[in-house]
Amino acid sequence: MRFAGHEVARAMAIYAHPDDAEFGMAGTVARWAKAGVEMTYVLATNGASGSQDPKMTRRRLAAIRKAEQDDAAKILGVKRVVYLGYEDGYLYPTLDVRRDVARVIRRHRPDVILTLDPEFRVGGEYVNHPDHIAIGEVVLRSINPDASTRQMFPELWRKEHLEPHKPKALLLNAFDETADTIVDITATLAVKLRALRAHRSQIEPGFEDFVRGFGRQIGKRRRYRYAEAFRLIPLERPAARPRRHRS
Repeated sequence: MRFAGHEVARAMAIYAHPDDAEFGMAGTVARWAKAGVEMTYVLATNGASGSQDPKMTRRRLAAIRKAEQDDAAKILGVKRVVYLGYEDGYLYPTLDVRRDVARVIRRHRPDVILTLDPEFRVGGEYVNHPDHIAIGEVVLRSINPDASTRQMFPELWRKEHLEPHKPKALLLNAFDETADTIVDITATLAVKLRALRAHRSQIEPGFEDFVRGFGRQIGKRRRYRYAEAFRLIPLERPAARPRRHRS
């Protein structure tokens, strides 16, 4: 598949909580998976804080949300989900988190990484979750220097034989005027909604109307029926397509 001037064979979504990717980028994930892109999910936390039920335990909720994420990934055509297992609500861009993210990037070598925008703090009545900010910051640090520099975390290549890797492009999930890349998800909205329904412990009545409405709002920017929005960070100059010679 070709995207932003690059051939994309492998892509990776790195996010904080189960359902983050489904709400923000699942239409794009489903579209790319359908086009033959090998999709990898990297989930930073265990989702154990996502309940107001006084009878719920963190251990039980973590197991529930892992099962939900597994189901959602299968619906979308994601090849694998990597669970880093950090505690929900306590995520920081520590060296341990940075090393773990760099490791998975070096191992699976994505052409494009999709993640959350660490610069997004407040929008309308919404205050962004600190875990979202933290994982976005970690991914930025993975681009330079963690995953791309040989002497950063040298144990990754000396002991684990994981060579440095830098993707061709980074997509930051955007919800405001910073978005410069709009992806048409009209054909995959139904799959996105199915994947969101898999997160049974988290969804509330009326969520489908909200998702459709937000998708329509973004789509208006390009006259798409439904869309998702990103900020594109190109990390490599696209190679020119070879010219076809008439015979």
